[in-house]
Amino acid sequence: MPEVPLDFPRAWVEFTNPADETEVLKCDLTWLTSSFTCIFGSGCAGIYADSPDVGCCTLGAHFADKDDEKRVAVFVELLTPAHWQAHPGRPVKRKDWVEKDEDGERKTRMHEVDGQRSCVFSNRPGFAGGAGCALHGLALELGRNPLETKPDVCWQLPIRRTFREVERMDGTSYVEVTITEYDRRGWGAGGHDLDWYCSGNTEAHVGVEPVYVTNEAELVALMGQEAYDELVRHCEAHLRSRSALALHPADPR
Repeated sequence: MPEVPLDFPRAWVEFTNPADETEVLKCDLTWLTSSFTCIFGSGCAGIYADSPDVGCCTLGAHFADKDDEKRVAVFVELLTPAHWQAHPGRPVKRKDWVEKDEDGERKTRMHEVDGQRSCVFSNRPGFAGGAGCALHGLALELGRNPLETKPDVCWQLPIRRTFREVERMDGTSYVEVTITEYDRRGWGAGGHDLDWYCSGNTEAHVGVEPVYVTNEAELVALMGQEAYDELVRHCEAHLRSRSALALHPADPR
């Protein structure tokens, strides 16, 4: 089956964050209970046809803020040539892995191997240290979760978190935190030009467990443990309801 359309009926739940009454979580149950799973190295075609081996790492990763970059820098110092195909073979400098885009925003540096450009941390198939993200591989070796070692945008994808200030009719307000699918539109206008994309593709909806289970660590990092525990209750209730209207159309169900 081809990639499904971007717009289809979704089931949502809203609840106050148990740890912060000024926040209301708006969660996409259709996405979070779907069978999506990352298939990098197991069928992922890459977002561009001419760079199939690098998945969605083709454009490099923009840092969320200075703290994000500083956190990653700690782990870059631990990388050796055995972990990282593009390691300079000497003490690593910031310029070896950070650059600025055309707007002056800081991001991971790009490099090219066999005509395929990608994030500098992207190891290619055949590399003795293993294909894929060098920082991801380092985390597994250290017994840590990859969200600790990688830039924020890398471990969050394809979950999308957005914030919105909402004012009620009585003059009170709250922060709406939306947790949903990072579909093509999350990449901006250029997302429509991607040659292949995973979140709405039937080929990637092959997970044994739903997203809210397989991405527990990421969701806890994005919304907090108490809010995640509340989300689990709603996801389980949604799955028990078996509402065909609200199933993700890319799912085999």
